[in-house]
Order: sequence, then C-alpha cells, then structure tokens
Amino acid sequence: MLKPTRHIRWTRKSGITILEVLIVLSIIALIAAVAGPRLIGYLGRAKTDTAELQATQLRQAVQLFYIDVGRYPSDSEGLGVLMTAPPGEALWEGPYLETPDALTDPWGRDYIYVAPEVGREFSVMSFGLDGVRGGTGEDADIGR
Repeated sequence: MLKPTRHIRWTRKSGITILEVLIVLSIIALIAAVAGPRLIGYLGRAKTDTAELQATQLRQAVQLFYIDVGRYPSDSEGLGVLMTAPPGEALWEGPYLETPDALTDPWGRDYIYVAPEVGREFSVMSFGLDGVRGGTGEDADIGR
C-alpha cells in the first residue's frame, strides 16, 4: 500500500537567498586568494626536491654502469646508455633504471650529463624551472 505524499509548503523564508550564496562564494574566493599562492610555492619546491632525488638516482645508475662496463658513458652516449646497451658493449648489464621517464626532469627536459674529464667527476644536472644555467629558487641548477 502506498503512503500518501506530503506536500511541502514553501514560504518566503524557505531555502536560501541569492545574497547568502554570494556571501558564501566571496568567502571561498578569499580563502583561495590567500591559500593559492602558498600551494603553488609548495608545488614548485616539491618539483625541485624531486629533481634532486632523481639526479642522485641517475648518478648512482652511472656508477653501476661504470662498475659493469669499466668506463663512464661518453658525452655522445649520454644517459641513454643507462636504458639501452651501447653497440658492441658485451659487459653491459642494464637497464640501470626502471623507466625511460627517469631521464627527464620534473619540468619535462632531459637531464644534462657531462662525462668526466681528467681530475674531474662526471655531472648529472638540471637547470631547474627556467632551463637556463644559474638562478635561484625554482630556477636554481640542480645536481652536480
């Protein structure tokens, strides 16, 4: 058996007014204006921290390549040899990274590899957000 439906009685005081909606939207906009820049700063710092960790991981992978092959990658080979064996290299035991994405920094550019020279170590680095050598904050160079 169906229950009879009750009719709701709408009055002038039922529901919310457009003024109340505007007040709530204004409060939300104020909160977003205060919190937004802070959240963007956290995102930038997170990308910088991620790039530092990835550069360290790449340096370790280059060291593993050195242990297996007995030499560091050349400038022309670059970091690609961590994923694909160089031609004619029988001692290569890679891939030394899980995915090729590890060769790309958080800003979508490839990490820069410079082969070691006499008296100097190799370097793996990113030029940060702006992609240009030097800078501070998010634009600072990452790695060594």
